[in-house]
Amino acid sequence: MSSTQPESVAPLVEHFFRHEAARLVSVLTRVFGWRNFDLVEDMVQATLLDALQAWRNQVPENPSGWLHRVAKNKILDALRRNQIGRRVVEELAADQSTREGGLDELFLDSEIEDSQLKMMFACCHPRLARENQLALTLKALCGFGTSEIARALLTQEETVKKRLQRATRDLVDNQIALEPPPADELVARLDSVHQVLYLLFNEGYSSTDGEAAIREDLCEEAARLCHLLCAQPRFATPPTQALMALMLFHAARLDSRVDPSGFFLLISEQDRGKWDQALIQRAREFLDLSARGTVVSVFHLEAGIALHHCAAKSFEETDWPAILRLYDALIALHHSPVYLLNRAIVVAQIEGPAAGIRALDEAGLDPALQRYYLFHATLGEFYRRTGDFERARRHLEVARRKTNSPFDREVIDRRLGLCD
Repeated sequence: MSSTQPESVAPLVEHFFRHEAARLVSVLTRVFGWRNFDLVEDMVQATLLDALQAWRNQVPENPSGWLHRVAKNKILDALRRNQIGRRVVEELAADQSTREGGLDELFLDSEIEDSQLKMMFACCHPRLARENQLALTLKALCGFGTSEIARALLTQEETVKKRLQRATRDLVDNQIALEPPPADELVARLDSVHQVLYLLFNEGYSSTDGEAAIREDLCEEAARLCHLLCAQPRFATPPTQALMALMLFHAARLDSRVDPSGFFLLISEQDRGKWDQALIQRAREFLDLSARGTVVSVFHLEAGIALHHCAAKSFEETDWPAILRLYDALIALHHSPVYLLNRAIVVAQIEGPAAGIRALDEAGLDPALQRYYLFHATLGEFYRRTGDFERARRHLEVARRKTNSPFDREVIDRRLGLCD
C-alpha cells in the first residue's frame, strides 16, 4: 500500500475523477454495453465516493487499478440482482472464456490509455446523427455534463438530454457495440472525431466547471489525441494538421490568459512576453504541412486567425482586415453563430463600436446567439464604448445571468464597473 497521507486523499480522488472517470466509463461501457450506460455512470460515481472513505488510511499502490476493479464489481453485483442482468453476466462469462486473460484483460492500464481515440471513432457511428455523435462522445468519453455539452454545442440542456437518449436508444436498438470500427470505416468518421477534439480543447481553454478558468488537462488531452492522429499516415490529413496547428497556437498563450488570482485576461491585456514562441513555431510548421493539400477546412481558417494574433507585436498592431477576410471565408464555409459574433468584434476594431453593434444586431437574429452569454457581453461592451451606459448595463447584466462561471462573471463585473 502507498504511504500517501490521509489529508491528500481528497485531491487525489479529484485527480482521478478528472483524469480517469471518462476513460473508466468508456471501457466499462465497452464491456457491459450501451443498455447499461446509465448504470456504468452511476457505479463510477459511487466508486469515486468509496475511494474517499477507503483511502483515508492507506492509498493503493495502483489507485487506477483499484477504481477499475471496484467499479467493475459494483456493476456485476447490480446486474446479478435482476433477470436481464443475470443474462448479461452469463454472456460476459461466456465471452471471458474466449479471451486469454479473461475480463480483467480489458482493464489493463495500456488498454485504458490507448482506448480513448479508438472509442471516439466507435462513438462516431454513422447510424447516429452528427449532433448525437458529438453529445454522446462528449458525455461518455470526455466526462462532460449536460451543461458543458449545451455550452459547447450552443444549445439547451434539455436538447442535450434528448440527443443523448436518442443516441443511446439507437445504439441499443441497432445492437451497436462500443467497438473500434473496421479499418476501412475509420477515415469516414474522422470529421466527427476532429469536432470532438476541437470541443474538448475549447472546454479546457475556457472551462465551465467553475473550479478553474482554464483546464490545461483537457487542452493537453485534446492535443495529445490530435498528435496521435497526425502521426498516423491515414489520419494525417490537411484538416488534422490544421487542427493541430490551431490547438498549438492557442496553447502557446495559455500562461498569459489568467491573472495571479486566476481570472481571465482579455487578449488586449495579456503579456505577450509570456507567449510560448516554441509552440508558436511548432504550430506554424503544422499549418505549413496542412497547406500542402487542396482542402481548406474551418480549422485552416481558424488557425490562420490564431496565427495573425500570435504574429502581432501588440494588440493595436493586429492585422484586423486580414482577420476579417478569414472570418468572411469561415462564414461562407460554415454559417456558425460564433463566427458571426467574432466577426462583429473584428468589425468593431476596424470601424468602431457602432459598426460592431450593427453587425451584432444582424447576427442576433440567430436564436442560438441570443442564448449565448458572450453575445450580450459583447453588445454591452460596444454600447459602453459608445457612451450608452444604460444599454451597456442592461446587456451586461443579461450576460451575467446567462453564465454560471465565476470567471466569466468577473470579466463582466469589471465591464459593469466601467459603466458607473
